[in-house]
This record gives sequence, structure tokens and C-alpha cells, in this order.
Amino acid sequence: MRIEDIWPKYRARLKAFLHSRVSNTADVEDLLQEISVKVFTGLPNLKDPAKLQPWLFQTADRTIIDYYRKSGRVEAHPDDLWYHRDDPETRQDLEGCVEPFIRGLPQETSDMLMEIDINGMSQQDYAQAQGLAYSTLKSRVQKGRAELRKAFEDCCNISMDVRGNIADVKKKPKSCKKC
Repeated sequence: MRIEDIWPKYRARLKAFLHSRVSNTADVEDLLQEISVKVFTGLPNLKDPAKLQPWLFQTADRTIIDYYRKSGRVEAHPDDLWYHRDDPETRQDLEGCVEPFIRGLPQETSDMLMEIDINGMSQQDYAQAQGLAYSTLKSRVQKGRAELRKAFEDCCNISMDVRGNIADVKKKPKSCKKC
């Protein structure tokens, strides 16, 4: 495994992950750079290629935790919502399903979620590119994500932990064929 092979594949997803937990775009870019250095130096120690994705996101998660510790913030801003601990295996299983479910949404919603949640564009940048007020876009993203969740729940039984994170996913007996 080489950084040149992996980074292009995961960069956008890691950036989207950071945007979901850190509201400042400049900080997201700094953290992404810090993660790339950690990946570059730690990659030779990763023995099992199947554990690459969970390792990358755990590295990102630890980097975010360090960021909040260094900044000395006692309370996170509600938009930061950085501390989510989904089971890495469950997250990895679901990631292959996300894009087909997003593509099943109305075109405008699909395009928006693909740019923000998959390609890592910040909500502010997307709002500006579309000529929308940021608050309007935030509402649309929230509504779009609710539609996406309903699409998942129509096909799968999703168990949540006490923090509202995904704990387990099981396909319904007569589930759809999206993933």
C-alpha cells in the first residue's frame, strides 16, 4: 500500500468527515494536512489492507479530538458535533450503500448530498455556488439527510446506541436491492 494510491481515493471522504465535526473550513484544511502526514508516516505499520478504511477514520477521529483539546474548548458549538463513534465495521458496511441510496433521491437533493457528504464540499461553499442563503441550504441538507435515512430504514433495520450513533444494521427480509 502506497500513499499515492490511497490518498486520492479517501481524501474527499475524510474531508467530508472533518466538515461534519469541525465548522471552520480553514481548520478542516489544516486537519486534513495533519492527517495526511499521519497516514504517510503510519501506513508502513498497517499490516492488514482490509483495515485501511477504519484506520484512516480512527486517525481522523483522534486528530479531531486532539484539535479540540489543543483549542481548550470546554463546550463545542452545536454545528461542530464532532464526537460520533460509530462501529468502524458497521460504518464500512454501510458506506457502499450510501451512494446508491443518495442517487435514489430527487435529483436536486441527490446532487447536494453528493457534493457535501461524499465529495467533501463545505455547506457554505455549496450555498455560495448555488446562490442560496446558508441557512436555507442547512435546512435543505437536514431535510435531504432525513430523506436518506428514511430510504435506509425502508430497506434495513438500523439500531442506534444511546448517543444516536449507528450500532448495527440488518437488511429487512424483503429489502430493496440498492446495496
